[in-house]
Amino acid sequence: MSSQFQPTREDRFTFGLWTVGWQARDPFGDATRPPLDPVESVHRLAELGAYGVTFHDDDLLAVEPDRDRAIASFRKALDETGLVVPMATTNLFTHPVFKDGAFTSNDRDIRRYAIRKVMRNLDLAAELGAKTYVFWGGREGAESDAAKDVRAALDRFREAIDTLASYVTERGYGIRFALEPKPNEPRGDILLPTVGHALAFIGSLEHADMVGLNPEVGHEQMAGLNFVHAIGQALWHGKLFHIDLNGQHGNKYDQDLVFGHGDLKSAFFLVDLLENGGYDGPRHFDYKPTRTEDISGVWASAEANMRTYLILRERARAFRADPEVQEALAASRVDELSVPTLEPGESFDSLRNEEFDLDAAAARGYHYERLDQLAVEHLLGAR
Repeated sequence: MSSQFQPTREDRFTFGLWTVGWQARDPFGDATRPPLDPVESVHRLAELGAYGVTFHDDDLLAVEPDRDRAIASFRKALDETGLVVPMATTNLFTHPVFKDGAFTSNDRDIRRYAIRKVMRNLDLAAELGAKTYVFWGGREGAESDAAKDVRAALDRFREAIDTLASYVTERGYGIRFALEPKPNEPRGDILLPTVGHALAFIGSLEHADMVGLNPEVGHEQMAGLNFVHAIGQALWHGKLFHIDLNGQHGNKYDQDLVFGHGDLKSAFFLVDLLENGGYDGPRHFDYKPTRTEDISGVWASAEANMRTYLILRERARAFRADPEVQEALAASRVDELSVPTLEPGESFDSLRNEEFDLDAAAARGYHYERLDQLAVEHLLGAR
């Protein structure tokens, strides 16, 4: 492979331990790979050029059931490789106790346990230097509208996030929270299903300033939505705290493909936005090596995520530097959208009395087809 697209620590690529460590068990079949020691994952990802690793609390116990020993081994591997832990999260979905949710379970005792479980893992996240803590409410939902009062569930969801934000603040951990939307699966319907829902929810929180988003490519596309637009809005709100990159083929089950191995054109524009839109956080891969792969295929897929991102980044840079693209952008008046519609201090009368040739304006084309074709040609390496 070309050394041009070899990742370095400066690229800030990170992986969840649950990605390369997925044993490939699905609803229709047993695991096709044995458990993977988190220590091995840290060393192999470091060799491939990754910057960091992330984890659920339970991920550390893949081969060592003793929590203290597992943490000690994991910490030693981080020290040996120089990898960092920029983000952590808590598993609130695997154990049967969470079958009706964690923060929004109808059972109050379970809600209290879920908050305690997160508090314990927040302590560990702070010890390991994590600055972002992700909340994916995979079980916070319902299959029957009669089973869950959504208004009360959102009250309890808000109560949990407010409580945990107060805990982090009181301890001085300096950790920000990031909510991860998803429309469905494993529940029939999940609360906070899209970026828009999550943004609205954040506005109701006591500590809204320290809560943002961790959008995932496949999750937004499962809802049939445009992920690039979702990231643009998250950036506009100043709420893109973290991001999960993977691939997805439309609005079906959550595929968790290698980044770019789904909607490649969307991935191209996403990389262009991340590189030029002011996002300075990790490029985090939340994918699953397909069930057909052995362990060598696991590491090949991890490398593929990073390599694809780097190729798309190079293609996006070439796109932006192309004089023809710059000419096409000008012809499409893309930059004009950044100009305020009204002049500072402009009166209503001047706006009302302005002359405007309606037919001439309606006849003007925007030349988007040419612009889009130039993007496709750069994506395909034809320019």
